[in-house]
Amino acid sequence: MDASVKTKNNVFLGLIEYFFACIFRGISFVFKELPSFLWKGSSKAVDQAYKGATKGAGGGEVAGDQKSLFKMDLSDLYTNSKAYQQKIASLEKEKINLFQELEGTGKIRSKDPVVYRFTARKDGKITSGIMSGLSKLDIHTFLVQDGYEVFKIENDALTQKMYGSNGLFTPKLKTKDLLFWLTQLSTYLKAGISLTDSIKILNQQMGKNKNYKRAFQAIVYELTMGEAFSTALEKQGTMFPALLINMLKAAEKTGELEETLDDMAEYYTEIDKTRKQMVSAMTYPTVIMVFSLAVVTFIMVYVIPQFVQIYNTAGAEVAGITLMVLNISEFLKANLLTLLGVLIAVILGITFAYRNVKAFRKAMQIFLMKMPIIGKIILYNEMTIFSKTFSSLLRNNVFITDSIDILSKITNNEVYKEIMYNTIDNIVKGDRISKAFENHWAVPDVAYFMIVTGESTGRLADMMGKVSNYYQEMHRNIVSNLKAFIEPIMIAFLAIVVGVIILAVIVPMFDIMNQVK
Repeated sequence: MDASVKTKNNVFLGLIEYFFACIFRGISFVFKELPSFLWKGSSKAVDQAYKGATKGAGGGEVAGDQKSLFKMDLSDLYTNSKAYQQKIASLEKEKINLFQELEGTGKIRSKDPVVYRFTARKDGKITSGIMSGLSKLDIHTFLVQDGYEVFKIENDALTQKMYGSNGLFTPKLKTKDLLFWLTQLSTYLKAGISLTDSIKILNQQMGKNKNYKRAFQAIVYELTMGEAFSTALEKQGTMFPALLINMLKAAEKTGELEETLDDMAEYYTEIDKTRKQMVSAMTYPTVIMVFSLAVVTFIMVYVIPQFVQIYNTAGAEVAGITLMVLNISEFLKANLLTLLGVLIAVILGITFAYRNVKAFRKAMQIFLMKMPIIGKIILYNEMTIFSKTFSSLLRNNVFITDSIDILSKITNNEVYKEIMYNTIDNIVKGDRISKAFENHWAVPDVAYFMIVTGESTGRLADMMGKVSNYYQEMHRNIVSNLKAFIEPIMIAFLAIVVGVIILAVIVPMFDIMNQVK
């Protein structure tokens, strides 16, 4: 009976094994052998057809230009497919409706740009895209001039909300992309290429990002409609910095567009270096601190409990610092997840309040700026960005009031925003610019006296440039010193904490050894 059952089990297992082997073989055939078989078969058929067709009546070869007729072209296969032809037939009906609309409501222009979705064909390929314009007729004309056959143009509230100037998917140029864009645009303009063609070239170079491509296409559209370059950039929402747009407005009046683009590229390069130094200064000690806390937590949660078992087994009595360490270890082991949850909630709460509550953000900034080392890092960083930006604005003949307004939008520090607002009020009253900086705790004396000197000599832009260079160097030095000192300090802190824990653990071990003796 047992032998028959065993035989049945073996047969059953054999069937299962055969079943899975068949499945694996089928999958292998479909994904590996079948494509290879079809490819070889089709290639052989094509080669035979090609050889037969290229032989003349007397066995000779036909002309070389006729051979190209027999080369397989995937694009021809695509355009000649039944699905493609059906798609085109359907779009042709949409095209008729579009032409009827363009003769009526489609040519009515709106006051503000509207985001449209379009379906068109270029080089045999059907594409869909998004573009903003004043009317469907303008969009159609622009696309036709660019070589598209347009079938459909439509708009709706959802598309406007998602891709409008302040929509959810409004692009914003990264610093590295902005620097590339500025330097390349300046190079093309100096080479004699028109502004519109230069933007088209940049669209091809940076067109891998669909958001960038849509924005550059919109800029070309605005330029073809006769808008100024700065206005075309301004209509792209938050994609381009307000500082750059205002600089270009001034450059358009003076005719120094290429020089302004070079100045802006240099400016953003320096600002990017300063911000990276700021991030580096804050990141390094934070990482070291987190690592130290992780090491101490690991020791307290996983290592110390092992010694507790030893003490209990040996019947040793613990007191003093050892008892305190054991209690902390037991508390952490029992409440570690709760503590982590509370810590994450506190961090998220502080982050949310900092971003959305102005009073809380200002209080936090004042607290950090009055700390011994961190305060100087923040102060030097803010003074560098403020003075460099102010100097660039003045050099490009931007009005003082406009410059101060731009400066208030660039900084996220509420203390310096308040200084900028007070400066605007003083200018309106006829007072000096430097009055808002006088005796202010967030403005170093060196910066204040250099601003006063620049006002009195009429060389405020040059003096602000020197202030920027001075505080950028100060910022670089303090960051370097912080990196040099923070590592040994954190190592010493970690060594002291771990040493205290080890000492607290080892002391009872001596008592156990004495009891054994």
